[in-house]
This record gives sequence, C-alpha cells and structure tokens, in this order.
Amino acid sequence: MNREILAIDGSQGEGGGQILRTSLSLSMCLGIPVKIENIRSGRKKPGLLRQHLTCVRAAKAICNAEVEGDELRSSEVLFKPGKIKGGEYHFSIGTAGSTTLVFQTIFPALLMSDLESKVNLTGGTHNMSAPSYEFLEKSFIKLLNEHGFKVSTKIYRYGFYPQGGGEWLARVLPSNYLSPIMLTEKGSLKSRKAKTLTSRLPEHISERELRQVVRKLNWCLTETEALEVDAFGPGNIISLQLSHDSHTEIFDEVARLGIKAERVAGNAIKRVKEFLSSDAVVGEYLADQLLLPMVLGAGGEYLVHKPSLHTTTNIDVINRFTNNTIILEELEDSNFKIKVKGLNLISKS
Repeated sequence: MNREILAIDGSQGEGGGQILRTSLSLSMCLGIPVKIENIRSGRKKPGLLRQHLTCVRAAKAICNAEVEGDELRSSEVLFKPGKIKGGEYHFSIGTAGSTTLVFQTIFPALLMSDLESKVNLTGGTHNMSAPSYEFLEKSFIKLLNEHGFKVSTKIYRYGFYPQGGGEWLARVLPSNYLSPIMLTEKGSLKSRKAKTLTSRLPEHISERELRQVVRKLNWCLTETEALEVDAFGPGNIISLQLSHDSHTEIFDEVARLGIKAERVAGNAIKRVKEFLSSDAVVGEYLADQLLLPMVLGAGGEYLVHKPSLHTTTNIDVINRFTNNTIILEELEDSNFKIKVKGLNLISKS
C-alpha cells in the first residue's frame, strides 16, 4: 500500500543535519516515505556533505529504501523505506566526518530488527559539534542499556580531524523489555573524572588541560587521567565526566589548531559549572539525543535548563512524524520538563 509522502523542511529551526538524520530514522522505523527539502540551506556549505550522504546511504542499506537525491551537495532527498533488516554492515565516511552521528541515525531502526546487528564504522570519532565516542559509550548508550536497550561498542582506532581514519564496532541486539527513562532528579554525585585523549602531540598539552581542571574546578589529581591513543594523525580531546545516581553527563572539548590548551579545557569547565549551578538533570546534548529512543521505546520525562534550538527543532520534526508525542513544559526559572510518550515499537515482549 502506498503511503503519502511527508514533506520536511530542512531549513526550519536550527536548520542543520539533525533534521535529515531524525527524518531518516523515523522514516525507517515508522515506514513513512519522506521528502527532506532545503537540506542545511543556512549553512556555509549547504546540502549533503560526506557525513550526511553516508547517513542517507546507510539508512538505504538497512531498510532497502528507494532513494532519490543521494549525492554530494544535494539539497533534497526523497526516501521511501522498505523492510528493516539486521545483520552485518560496514559504513565508511571517507573523511573525518562524525561516525557517531551516522550510528545515531541507523541504530533506532536496527533495534527494531529481530536479528542481532554488527555495524563497523570508519571516519571521525572525535569531532567538533558532534557527540564523541566517549559520550556515546559512557553517557548515551550506558543510560539506554540501564533501561533495557542492548547496545555495545568497541573502539579499534581513534579518528581526529582532519585525518579521520577512526574505526569502531557497534553491536545492537533486540530488546525484550524497555522501561521508561525518568530523569527528574540528579541524585548524589557518585564520581567525577577528567580525562584527556591525545595522539601524536606533546605531553605538556594534556598536562596543561588537566591542570586547569584541578585549578578551576578544585578536583583532585587522582580524578584526572591522560591517555595516549592510537590514531592516524594528531589530535586531542578533554572529557569531563560527572556520574550521578541517575546517569553520567560528559562535557567534551576537542582541541583545535591555534587554540591554547588552557582555553580548550576552559570551555569544557565552563559547561560543567553551568550544569552544576542549574536545576537541570539532563545536559544540553543528551537532552537532544534521548528523544528518538524514548519515542520509539517506553517514553519517560526529564528536566533541562533552557533547551537548545537543536533540541526544540528535533522535537518539532519528531512531532510531525508521530502526532505530537513530545511535550515541552516550561517550569520556573527557565527550567523545562520534556515529556515523551513512547510508541513501544522496539520492545519484542
């Protein structure tokens, strides 16, 4: 039976690649054909870049979709999904583009398969404006697994900009039962950790970053760790981890050429301070990324402080597909509660 094609404006809200990725995910999971127009029209380089094109082609492979417009710099994609099939896949971006964003596009669909899936991804693992591999593993996936999801990952090589070349494996299994994700209280702080990952750069860079954390956040040296990692090219990231009773929040900052180590660390430190001084239970980035698995799973609710334009745009796109399953409720002092009605499409029970 032919279904009406849903038109999504890729220039709405924050106008970035998330609109494309969310639309592809929901098209696969709900079986709704979608036409995404004006893709990234407000960006300096509009249309599909290599990372976005990989998302489209990965989604196409996983559900045997009919696709038009899957080419570099295309501003419009027509995606008609077929049946989702689990199994073994390999997707290579070919640049340092974010592999974690490719994974987040396809893993909701793989959760709906009756088969175990193994996905090998190559490209960037630690990028500006994208969740790092550490964030994905130790915050996002860890939290989902505590509520019945069955996802695991293993990294083989790190991929920093501009060389890329990172490689990791994701394993996705069908879930028997999912519980709602309720994050309305942080609970007590159980542990905190400042970690640097560095490849082919002088040792003093990570030392200076961690020294800033000790100085500015009054953390102990025993709460810091500097790791030298395997990568094709030079790179560095500092990752600040706060583990509460409810979940783990991670605040990353990727080093850039010409930016001092103290400033790199300072940007991450600033976000930690803002989070700890607010009433938010869930941080800005996790708040955005939880939406899809919660909608397709058992739902839930969580508290945030001033949801980003990225998050509100994602809510708008999801609500177009799902008949308003997400409600954003404003509370006092610029705090918000995000309520998600789960569609229970993932659980096999």
